[in-house]
Amino acid sequence: MPEVIASIGVAILLAAFFLNLFRFLSAGSRTYALMNLVGAGLSCYASWLIGFAPFVVLEGTWAVVAAAALFRKLPQ
Repeated sequence: MPEVIASIGVAILLAAFFLNLFRFLSAGSRTYALMNLVGAGLSCYASWLIGFAPFVVLEGTWAVVAAAALFRKLPQ
């Protein structure tokens, strides 16, 4: 099951990267931040399930930064 979760997470991250690279999605958009949050969160969880600490730290940090970017974009 961790492989399925990780695959979904990485697919979301790569989709966000592709969409941004080809200018279909701005790096400053809420959608981009949300895709990064969900993708990194799933990848972090999958890494935790298999006990691979370096990627738990990497993906966890990515998710936290994406969450901060997303919450900065919410209406006040």
